[in-house]
Amino acid sequence: MSKQICIIDGHPDPADHYIHAVCQAYADGAREAGHSVCEVRIADLDIPLLSSAEEFAELPPPHICEARDNIARAEHVMIAFPLWLGGQPAKLKAFLEQAARGEFFLGASDEDGGWPTQMMHGKSARVFVTMGMPGLVYRFAMDAGALKALERALLGISGFHPVKHKVHGGIDAVSDDTRKTWLEEARKLGGMAI
Repeated sequence: MSKQICIIDGHPDPADHYIHAVCQAYADGAREAGHSVCEVRIADLDIPLLSSAEEFAELPPPHICEARDNIARAEHVMIAFPLWLGGQPAKLKAFLEQAARGEFFLGASDEDGGWPTQMMHGKSARVFVTMGMPGLVYRFAMDAGALKALERALLGISGFHPVKHKVHGGIDAVSDDTRKTWLEEARKLGGMAI
């Protein structure tokens, strides 16, 4: 069964980077399998920073609304980013904050003091993270903090399920063959929309 997929390329630099290749491989695999794909490239967007709760309660600028409409239409969302200083690049974080404005990911509770409404219920997600350090060091010595924060504090809490991930560590040191293997894996995952 074909799905609507939204790919969020979270690398803020438009130059040629491995993250862009991962997103392209995932998109190619998805399209080859008959899925519909839309893409949000963080590098192409002007993303203002939020500075108040009042701003967060309002709708974001129109160009951010257009980008988040892709998320709203999608049944599956893929987010890919390089690990920078132990977290997401600031521009990706700023986009997610802007997209969340106006009760997009979480809606008001139906009852006083109750749990917010999960606006993304029924959607699934996949996260790809690349980094210079070995993946095992990130997972065990650093506790995969940025990945867990994204999976739990945004995707999980807003209703995405299941949420899966791939960590590609030591990206600058791996062989071209390993990169090709990882890109082929991304293509296959895109084809399966998982």
